[in-house]
Amino acid sequence: MTKEIVVTDKTAAQPAAPAPPIAPRAAWGVLAVVTGALFLEGIDIAMLNVAVPSIAADIGLETGSAHWVVSAYVLAYGGFMILGGRVADLVGRRQVFLVALTVFIAFSALGGLAQDAWVLVLVRFITGATAGFMTPAGFGLLTTSFAEGSARNRALAIYGAIGASGFLLGVVAGGLLTSVDWRWVFFAPALIGAAFLAAGAAFIPRESSARPHPRPRFDLGGAITLTGAMVAVIFGVVTVGEDRESVGGYVAIAIAAALLVAFAGIERRTADPLIPTGVLTRGMLPWASTIGLLFIGSFFAWQFLLTLYLQEHLGWSPLETGLTFAAMGIELLVAPVLTPRLVDRFGNVAVMLAGLVAVTVAFALTLRLDDTSVYAGLLPSMLLLGLAFALIYGPLAAAAVEGVDEADHGVGGGVVYTGFQFGAALGVSLGTIVLVAGSTAVPALEDYQRALLVPAIGAVIAAGLGAVSVVRHRQVST
Repeated sequence: MTKEIVVTDKTAAQPAAPAPPIAPRAAWGVLAVVTGALFLEGIDIAMLNVAVPSIAADIGLETGSAHWVVSAYVLAYGGFMILGGRVADLVGRRQVFLVALTVFIAFSALGGLAQDAWVLVLVRFITGATAGFMTPAGFGLLTTSFAEGSARNRALAIYGAIGASGFLLGVVAGGLLTSVDWRWVFFAPALIGAAFLAAGAAFIPRESSARPHPRPRFDLGGAITLTGAMVAVIFGVVTVGEDRESVGGYVAIAIAAALLVAFAGIERRTADPLIPTGVLTRGMLPWASTIGLLFIGSFFAWQFLLTLYLQEHLGWSPLETGLTFAAMGIELLVAPVLTPRLVDRFGNVAVMLAGLVAVTVAFALTLRLDDTSVYAGLLPSMLLLGLAFALIYGPLAAAAVEGVDEADHGVGGGVVYTGFQFGAALGVSLGTIVLVAGSTAVPALEDYQRALLVPAIGAVIAAGLGAVSVVRHRQVST
């Protein structure tokens, strides 16, 4: 039987009314805040990828369990994303964004003070859950602050460029901060987040309390089953990636499947579903979400494998490894200037496809790595990936909400970013499984070369779907 509760706060019980047009200066203020928050989330997880070995050695976290410092964050981030988006649509995006950012800051600081492994993993889980509310709320604030068209495309290009740079440059920052003290990997996001919180309170306009539609009820049954399914499936994928014989991992995946079946049944019966009717089938959202899953999954697998290859196989330091990825920062120069012009000329989907082709070429080039590889051999791939992020991130987000009602942009953003997080967990797990499938205890060169096929194949599939989506988009447009 479907469980539903009625939210009693009259100002928070129904979908937030679409934001009225705001002055351009105010809209750009919103862009600055939500983009800064997305950048913050990106550097948070990227810095941890570099810092994990130092953290594990300092607080006594076993090597086989050290990945949970990162995985706990991804687990909660992906698990709570759709719920966070729906709550933002119902309660109000500004309120959810600012509250989630406050909790994010508090627990980032607590992570820097942690002395025990279990405390750190718990802190990372809670931080990831708050990011799962903050990201779709911020995405909804952005898309409803700019009218659909060139203004929104330009805003999303900047949003994507700076947000993606968090993933790219966070590795560099992580190497620098870890060389000082790994605890700064937690303190730095807390300090930066505090500045964005103050700016958000000042620049994000309050949402209208006018409600043009009858008060909907919050779908508690759907929220519990879907969030549980997302957490379980990501936990299962990560656990199986760590140990292919893990019974717990396969049990978690089975539980996730059962919860998804229950969720589907609840959604068919409830009058006010967690994911509003038609959101998953309108416009380009399903296509963009799937392409995003494959793209981010491939990138995270590639970044993870290349980091291991450079540090454990070639013996590079964390700082040297981090600086290697700095060339991808070209994305910050390309996206705000070139991407909006290309989108105006060719459209979001076509520009996204060009980026996917660049990703495929970049990953293919790294298949030639050997024991004598140097930075010059990696530079073409780094530059291509920087260009690819500039061409994919913003246009993909813009394409995803084409045809989606503004009142549902929070949950629409939640769907897109859930795909990102699930893709990240799946990509790293598949890459790990293939890497350790060799006959030696310590991965050899041929093991890395074989594992790097995982992101390359994922990129090829994403590019194929991108080509199909171009055709589909033209058919829908005409």
